[in-house]
Amino acid sequence: MELVHVTAGYPGKTVFQDLCLQLPDAGAVALMGPSGFGKTTLLRLIGGLLRPESGEITGIQGKKISFLFQEDRLLPWATAEKNVALVSDEDKARYWLSRMEIENAAQYPAQMSGGMQRRVALARAMAFGGDILILDEPFKGLDEALRERIAGRIRDVFPLTILSVHDKAEAELMGAAIIQLDQ
Repeated sequence: MELVHVTAGYPGKTVFQDLCLQLPDAGAVALMGPSGFGKTTLLRLIGGLLRPESGEITGIQGKKISFLFQEDRLLPWATAEKNVALVSDEDKARYWLSRMEIENAAQYPAQMSGGMQRRVALARAMAFGGDILILDEPFKGLDEALRERIAGRIRDVFPLTILSVHDKAEAELMGAAIIQLDQ
């Protein structure tokens, strides 16, 4: 996957200008840098949710991409199981909820803590499957021990995982090569 002379941003704000970046076909890559340096924008470009103003992104055509957003984006009227089954089936939903340590799949988002909601959103991304897993701050709201367990369960499931983190330890949990975005 390669970003070739990509310029991108939002109305009134250019985030990247003439960005060139090559990513591996397999493994894990962590984007690190302070808030506001374009980690989420870069993930959205790679995921096809944002189009570059100029330049091109190659190597993603025909790939199935699963995306975990910074916000959990759970449907408030659906149970944990139904939120995950939206992208798969009930068996796969139950499997991934169990792997994310969600014991009560019949709970609604309003009945869950922030960390539980994050794990339901992670279960949904995992159940969707695909070639590339994009994770925007995947461990937000999880304590250290839970982060370690969850990382072990999601690491190496997808051929390529690209994640945004603020903490080097989180990148290391995923065995990710680090790309620093603060220069």
